[in-house]
Amino acid sequence: MNTQDTPLPLLSVRNLSIDFHLRSHVLHAVRDVSFDLHPGRTLCLVGESGSGKSVTARALLRLIDPQARVSGGTITLNSAEGPLHLDRMAANSREIRAVRGGRIGLIFQEPMSSLSPVRTIGAQIVEALLLHRKMTKAEAKAETVNLLKQVEIAQPEKMADRYTFEFSGGMRQRAMIAMALACDPDILIADEPTTALDVTTQAEIMDLIGRLQASRGMAMLMITHDLGLVAEVADDVAVMRWGKIIEQGPVDAIFHAAQHPYTKRLLAATLQLDSAPKRVPPATDSKPLLSVHGLSKYFGGHDWRGRPTYSIKAVDDVSLDLWPGENLGIVGESGSGKTTVGRMLLRIMEPTSGRILWRGAPTEQDVLQMRPPELGQFRSAVRLVFQDPFASLNPRMTVKQVIADPLVVSGALTGAALEERVGTLLEMVGLDRSAMERYPHAFSGGQRQRISIARALALDPRIIIADEATSALDVSIRAQVMDLLLDLQKRLDLSFIFIAHDISVVRYFCDRVAVMHQGRIVETGAAEQICTAPEHPYTQSLISAVPNPDPRDRRMLHRTKFIA
Repeated sequence: MNTQDTPLPLLSVRNLSIDFHLRSHVLHAVRDVSFDLHPGRTLCLVGESGSGKSVTARALLRLIDPQARVSGGTITLNSAEGPLHLDRMAANSREIRAVRGGRIGLIFQEPMSSLSPVRTIGAQIVEALLLHRKMTKAEAKAETVNLLKQVEIAQPEKMADRYTFEFSGGMRQRAMIAMALACDPDILIADEPTTALDVTTQAEIMDLIGRLQASRGMAMLMITHDLGLVAEVADDVAVMRWGKIIEQGPVDAIFHAAQHPYTKRLLAATLQLDSAPKRVPPATDSKPLLSVHGLSKYFGGHDWRGRPTYSIKAVDDVSLDLWPGENLGIVGESGSGKTTVGRMLLRIMEPTSGRILWRGAPTEQDVLQMRPPELGQFRSAVRLVFQDPFASLNPRMTVKQVIADPLVVSGALTGAALEERVGTLLEMVGLDRSAMERYPHAFSGGQRQRISIARALALDPRIIIADEATSALDVSIRAQVMDLLLDLQKRLDLSFIFIAHDISVVRYFCDRVAVMHQGRIVETGAAEQICTAPEHPYTQSLISAVPNPDPRDRRMLHRTKFIA
């Protein structure tokens, strides 16, 4: 084909390099990156945290940090009026501001931090319309309602006057999409748009973006570390590592004929989590270690007589058992009551009703009847690992202080014995003893989660409750943490309650699964049975929304929708 007949890409990036000028050295964050974006096609930029994906995307709109510099390469935006060289525009010039939102829309990873908490959703969209499109305020308000309707927010006229905190996670992401599309851009950049969402909400958001992209003919650059999602939505894939694109091509070629060892390793980690390892079923001839009967948590107020009036049933009549050596998964959408159950098990949150029987002590005890000394002993035996290790580790404490804290509080160890125990725990989770004098910010996400696990193990627990403990991690790091937990389980005779919305992780890690919907358990069974042959319509809908890591079988686009 003659090159003159080849249509120009909407955006062309050639040999882009970005440096961060730090106090002690220059960090080469992005090196010689090249790619094109074409109308109606989706390019997925994939790689682990720190590979340079988000920096590359933000550089297209000159939104990189002040200490960063575009040290080489070109960014060309093509149109009927001629090419625009974005790399030559000043970061705060009128030219680049016209491109932001007007020609290129951006969806951020976390809408809660990118939407204003003090202005209504409608006011924020109106502002974007008035800035980029020649409209009166009345026309902008009408268009705002139309945009909220396009992104399928119910009662758009009413919801336009609501604030960010009044929206659910999925609704906030829809509002962010409406804002990104307000000025009818040619290109949409989606930076990890579904990382914090459960699988069904993720499927709905990606289906919405796909339909809007097709109707508008937009090009899309999607940044993600979820290769299952890439297989579902991408036309082309570029794999980044250490600031460079190491492999790129059509999605089918990347998934079925990858050439680079790193790409193969990422794909292997994804496929590993999509199947269940061979596990020895825990013995059930004894009594359960922990039994929950009729556990409920209602939220509400009181009437004029002081009698309770309950309007929200966060958890409603939940019963389950955890056997010694078992991994029990609790899965469901955001708001299904999973985390509330976990917090009530430790009495971080007091239940409205129910019983929690603990059989890890010499005599059976009801956790809800325990007094402070007994409750303290119970909380030493049942430990919690949180979702976000950075938020749960005190940034002003060294790793040694973080891990030693429960030992110090309980008075279990002091002095040299305490330091030796911390060193042993660090080695147990695959970290070097020398790490104990460093602070949490000096570690990667996976390493911080290992530190959280070491802290949870400090008091020799019998049970660990892991609340979305791997959802913020890259797929390869996620697999490493899962394998670490399974290894620790064998060595320390642990039982796990694993709260998650990632079905592939639950299938890989758990023996049994309890599926929650609107505060109730709708189905319980063996993990493999739940994941391959679910019986309840809601579970079927949940499983069908899980991205399939094979671009030749895009099942998420043909998922089963559950109507309560």
